[in-house]
Amino acid sequence: MLIYEYKLDGEYQQYTSIDEAIRIVQFIRNKCLRLWMDERANKNDLQCYCAVLAKEYPFATSLNSQARQASADRAWSAIQRFYDHCKAKKPGKKGYPRFQHDNRSVEYKQTGWKLEPDGRHITFTDGCGIGRLRLVGTRDMETFPVKQIKRVRLIRRADGYYAQFCVQAERQIEHLPTGKYVGIDVGLKAFYTDSEGNTVENPRHYRKAEKRLKRLQRRLSKKQKRSQNRKKARQAVAKAHLNVQRQREDFARKQANALVSSHDFIAFEDLQIRNMVRNRHLAKSIHDAGWGRFLTWVTYYASLHHVPVIVVSPHFTSQNCSACGTLVKKSLSIRTHVCPDCGVVLDRDHNAACNILQKALSTIGQMGTDAPVSA
Repeated sequence: MLIYEYKLDGEYQQYTSIDEAIRIVQFIRNKCLRLWMDERANKNDLQCYCAVLAKEYPFATSLNSQARQASADRAWSAIQRFYDHCKAKKPGKKGYPRFQHDNRSVEYKQTGWKLEPDGRHITFTDGCGIGRLRLVGTRDMETFPVKQIKRVRLIRRADGYYAQFCVQAERQIEHLPTGKYVGIDVGLKAFYTDSEGNTVENPRHYRKAEKRLKRLQRRLSKKQKRSQNRKKARQAVAKAHLNVQRQREDFARKQANALVSSHDFIAFEDLQIRNMVRNRHLAKSIHDAGWGRFLTWVTYYASLHHVPVIVVSPHFTSQNCSACGTLVKKSLSIRTHVCPDCGVVLDRDHNAACNILQKALSTIGQMGTDAPVSA
């Protein structure tokens, strides 16, 4: 699936209709969840329950029938995730489904909307009254047959409304072999350091925007509750956070694509970020770095380029010497690795990246696969 996103250009009344559709989706999702809690209903029961809700509540009838079913699918997705965590005996909380109060999107399947031939306008034909909207973007949707568009999702964000098209297509990427094998160690001083000693600077998007965010938050706290000025101040805070989020996402995607495009083998640590952010001194910096999104994009781009990715255990990657294997204990404040046995002096993260690569290569060797000769 490929996701194409456009900003929507419409009138105030149309945006109000989108908000009403979003509220109906939330209502149906929560009703389905309540049915599961009371009667332990299955997925098919939730789908059938959508028709019952449409008859019982007239306002729910205005939403397209397949959009109502998609709302039930959302409830079942949360339920299924809970079941999977229980079966896998995931440590800690299993993610018991909760009622939603901040839904921001509505999803149509293949009915309830019509894309015009120019690919720049879309009309929603259900009873919500959304009508015809202009698509603002650079992608050419008219090049895709309508049958390939499997979902149309309307999303409300701090800076407006957006439409996402889920297109059934495959990306074809030809990877040019480079013969390079790399291990990477993510960090806070540098965003990541590879086994060749190269580093990528940590952009610290949130830290740079923190002063402005605090100022906007102070303005918000001084506004009278339920006033229009408070609503505007809240919108300004939301837009500032959205900008930081987009900066972080853009950086993660570009760095991941560059890393995968220039290597034939990648190794990184299996980090438990959820546990790492329990450190109250480092939690904000860890969240700001966005390691999780970056590693997710590395895995995604690697699958497109058919580049193998090995995830290794993080134990002792910073403590062991990458040259001789000697255990050299060091606190987090010590940023240079100095081996007393072989005399190797390396940056702490560079040493860890070399150990990560060696672990990955040894893992491949144990699996009986031909391992590359050098990094």
